[in-house]
Amino acid sequence: MSFLRRRKGKAASDSEPPSPPIGDDSQTEKEPQTQKEEQQQKHTHKKNGGEKQQRWSCVDSCCWFIGFICSIWWFLLFLYNAMPASFPQYVTEAITGPMTDPPGVKLRKEGLTVKHPVVFVPGIVTGGLELWEGHGCADGLFRKRLWGGTFGEVYKRPLCWVEHMSLDNETGLDPPGIRVRPVSGLVAADYFAPGYFVWAVLIANLARIGYEEKTMYMASYDWRLSFQNTEVRDQTLSRIKSNIELMVATNGGNKVVVIPHSMGVLYFLHFMKWVEAPGPMGGGGGSDWCAKHIKAVMNIGGPFLGVPKAIAGIFSMEARDIAVARAFAPGVLDKDVFGLQTLQHMMRMTRTWDATMSMIPKGGDTIWGGLDWSPEGYCNCSAKKVKNNDTISAVEKRVNYGRIVSFGKDVAEADSSKIEMIDFRDAVKGNFLANATQCDVWTEYHEMGVGGVKAVADYKVYTAGSILDLFHFVAPKLMARGDNHFSYGIADNLDDPKYEHYKYWSNPLETKLPNAPDMEIYSMYGVGIPTERAYVYKLTPSAECYIPFQIDTSAEGGSEDPCLKGGIYSTDGDETVPVLSAGFMCAKGWRGKTRFNPAGIPSYIREYDHAPPANLLEGRGTQSGAHVDIMGNFALIEDVLRVAAGATGEELGGDKVHSDIFKWSERINLDL
Repeated sequence: MSFLRRRKGKAASDSEPPSPPIGDDSQTEKEPQTQKEEQQQKHTHKKNGGEKQQRWSCVDSCCWFIGFICSIWWFLLFLYNAMPASFPQYVTEAITGPMTDPPGVKLRKEGLTVKHPVVFVPGIVTGGLELWEGHGCADGLFRKRLWGGTFGEVYKRPLCWVEHMSLDNETGLDPPGIRVRPVSGLVAADYFAPGYFVWAVLIANLARIGYEEKTMYMASYDWRLSFQNTEVRDQTLSRIKSNIELMVATNGGNKVVVIPHSMGVLYFLHFMKWVEAPGPMGGGGGSDWCAKHIKAVMNIGGPFLGVPKAIAGIFSMEARDIAVARAFAPGVLDKDVFGLQTLQHMMRMTRTWDATMSMIPKGGDTIWGGLDWSPEGYCNCSAKKVKNNDTISAVEKRVNYGRIVSFGKDVAEADSSKIEMIDFRDAVKGNFLANATQCDVWTEYHEMGVGGVKAVADYKVYTAGSILDLFHFVAPKLMARGDNHFSYGIADNLDDPKYEHYKYWSNPLETKLPNAPDMEIYSMYGVGIPTERAYVYKLTPSAECYIPFQIDTSAEGGSEDPCLKGGIYSTDGDETVPVLSAGFMCAKGWRGKTRFNPAGIPSYIREYDHAPPANLLEGRGTQSGAHVDIMGNFALIEDVLRVAAGATGEELGGDKVHSDIFKWSERINLDL
């Protein structure tokens, strides 16, 4: 009945809400309760829905972040393309003050223009190398750079890259089935990697006074090979000779200005002897070829007498940065990381590169010092400038720089009479450090055995004279090839016919400069940067499959000996080449008429005192004296441009010296 009454009530009035049924208390109680439950369910559903809408997952965060970065990148790219070309310079000048004109702009305003053709000779590692033939793992890399550029293939297939960058360990030439060749043209060494210039800044400034590709030539070569083998395999020396002759002939007979950098300095020394020597060993140009074709040789950062850094590289595959990395993360570079034993792979690869042996110090103890003396004498890690332009003088403490390798800080500092040295030369190699199957990379150190390693450490200290014996002991294959291509002594009689062999041509102490009295030779390098000069070594604790020798980074000199830091003794230089090596020949060996310079070719020293960039906007700085960064030094570039435009060394102002190179040179007792 209640059901019927409700239906009638609904039919009577659709607009009025139904009244509760009379006489049915249970239904009256249920309806409000039902409505209340429905409202609660709706509220709960709405609440749950709101929670789902507010939930934020990790994927949402990543997508939002990527979208935000892309939007910002697009916006900045839009602004960059929309802004006036002069806006970056305006911002820089607003922060740092008015910028000086680049040397090319400055000298063009003075009226300087192109005159002498320019030849660039790059150094070790800075020239690009590309693949022309390879094994299966190198598919798709034809004519792609294996060295220089982005180094993308190093990350994608590192072991394949090591295989193709290595040379034959017996011949020093190509391994079977592999051909890696130098990149040609100015692009071979204008940039080492994107954004990291080598020759690019100098090329751009030469272009501002009228130079172009027909008046500039990059003498690129495979810097891994011995100098003579670049001719044997690629005829590189012949190509340089032909290009220089062509440039002189097509530029009104104006001689070339040659600008070698780093190891390129030694390479061009070799070239000047090769081009005049009769064939088949030489180029057959005759004794007057250099006099006819070369106005000046402007050597930048030249390691004329080698660099101690080469010793650490060959001995333990280290330099300052790698030694610090090994100390910071012990074992990372030695152990099997991502399938690689990095230092072992690098050692096996670089010990096939004969060119590294050209950098071994030359002149022995006469030049570099012995157990108890060195030309530098006292610690000189360069004075540091302070804000008021005053200087804090370097702490003077006698340093045994002649002890290039010492096993232990106590040995490096001890009186020579108290050092008990056990000769290693006759030590018996044996008791192998490891089985070949246990090591991913087999190096010559594993063949030395425990006895050989102990014998090297027991000798305790090595000078430049005994370093060669050390290398013959620890790297016999490398030195067997090296003995055929390089020499490190001092000639007694330069007229001896034996010095007509090409192995002596890159050593300025065993060869003569050309008979070209009108030619000029410059030594241009940075000073004011602590540069590696000697090392404190220790044995690696676990040497089964590792390189058994390591720079002892715990050896510190403290305030009493500021030149000893992280197991490395430093002296003045450009961070790679010490002043002694870069400056001695022009300071004394070639100064005036000497037996090394019988024609009396004028020689000049141009030193550039290092000043780091004042802020990030300066990039690598326009006053840098660092080994590679000096290629962007405005003062050096201006010197090069003036000589290329016709100036002489005297018109540049002669010598410009900041170091003690003349004082150090006088301490070297060398018969001139």
